[in-house]
Amino acid sequence: MKKFIAELIGTCVLVTFGCGTAMITGCEHWGGYLLTALAFGLVIVGMAYCVGNISGCHINPAVSLAVFLNKGMSAKDFGIYVLAQCLGAWLGGGILALIFGVAEIEDKTGAFGSNGLAGVNGNIMAGLIVEVVLTYVFVLVILGVTSQKANHGSFGGLIIGLTLVLIHIFGIALTGTSVNPARSFGPALVSLIAGVSQPMKDLWIFIVGPLAGGALAAGTHILFEKEAAKKEK
Repeated sequence: MKKFIAELIGTCVLVTFGCGTAMITGCEHWGGYLLTALAFGLVIVGMAYCVGNISGCHINPAVSLAVFLNKGMSAKDFGIYVLAQCLGAWLGGGILALIFGVAEIEDKTGAFGSNGLAGVNGNIMAGLIVEVVLTYVFVLVILGVTSQKANHGSFGGLIIGLTLVLIHIFGIALTGTSVNPARSFGPALVSLIAGVSQPMKDLWIFIVGPLAGGALAAGTHILFEKEAAKKEK
């Protein structure tokens, strides 16, 4: 239960502050663009030191899948984590809808910070490639940093957060940067409830792409670990 609550809170905070910053700035010009990238990365830093000791601070189904494939968690825990993450993301989207609705603030993204394909001219294949590559790099860094052999100590959360900033700097203009199925699910569902259906139609791209990228990162990390074990022998 503690892990469930930790993952729910972490993902809720990620969507609220990350997508909320995108809604306020619209990712317009370099200022808004960089602020949004920093918002997502800084949430990871904060949550890593807040709930990391409880759940590992996955707050992302793609990360949980990679950990599961690396035999770092059971199938039951994997299911619990994903459920918590999706509920947390939906709650985060709901908080944004409430704040922006009550205060009558303009949502400059038009869909609660949902991901889309506008940056790749609506090309589904390009969108999938972007999400696979971005997630692969992000999750590979997470697995490497959190490996017991890495011994990065208390700097792990900072390294992961800064990597997410880097990922967003490249990906925001292309797909809005998902690398996280839950992060995409929450705003898309809230958008659908609000009468905006397009994010939900494109949602599968931001589920398949990140999960595929996470699985590939897990496979790569397993190979790295085996090679390191051989050298130790």
